[in-house]
Amino acid sequence: MFSSDLGGILFVYGYVVVLILFTEKILAKYPALSRKILHIMVGNIVFILPSFQTREAMTFGAAAPFIVITFLMSPRSPLKSRSRVSQAGHGFGLVYYAISWTVLAYLFFNHLWIVGVGILAMSYGDGFASIFGVRFGRHSFQLFRDRKSLEGSLAMFLITLPMLLVNALFYSLPLTTGLIATLFLVSLVATVAEMLTPRGLDNLTVPMIASTLCWYLVAL
Repeated sequence: MFSSDLGGILFVYGYVVVLILFTEKILAKYPALSRKILHIMVGNIVFILPSFQTREAMTFGAAAPFIVITFLMSPRSPLKSRSRVSQAGHGFGLVYYAISWTVLAYLFFNHLWIVGVGILAMSYGDGFASIFGVRFGRHSFQLFRDRKSLEGSLAMFLITLPMLLVNALFYSLPLTTGLIATLFLVSLVATVAEMLTPRGLDNLTVPMIASTLCWYLVAL
């Protein structure tokens, strides 16, 4: 394993540990909010990805172990002591989050910005959709037994698009008219995917659809 791979793994684990400690200790009285903050802020791993030199290190050293870790934090964990944050909301949401990152890391390692598209749509976009939907949602609708709101969906689009532009700039992509139009479409499709997917499972559908569509339109 290259030294930069080891540094990337340590950076990812250190960052996530700090986030968990912050949400578990500082925001312990607000489990739903702390879970959303964790959900959103974990998305910043996008800016750590260039530290890795090999697909194997990112996929199996950094991403895949979190599938096990988040499962052990979930309500179905065999451990007696579980995370209060993970028990707020959908129990397997964070597990699906880890699965998505693992799959994207393996499939799109040679296009890290594509990995970033999926992660940011899932973390920032979906995370703020939930926060704004709960706080400001006045026009709600129900699909598959899940109640969502137009305000939450609008927030997702308005957060996802600028985050994808930031992602493109971070990975030194020129913001051409074509790329901006592509990211606009990807943000819109990701928002629709979140609207149509039962909550919790959108941690799978949103990143997979966003990254795959972006790859098809730009990188193929």
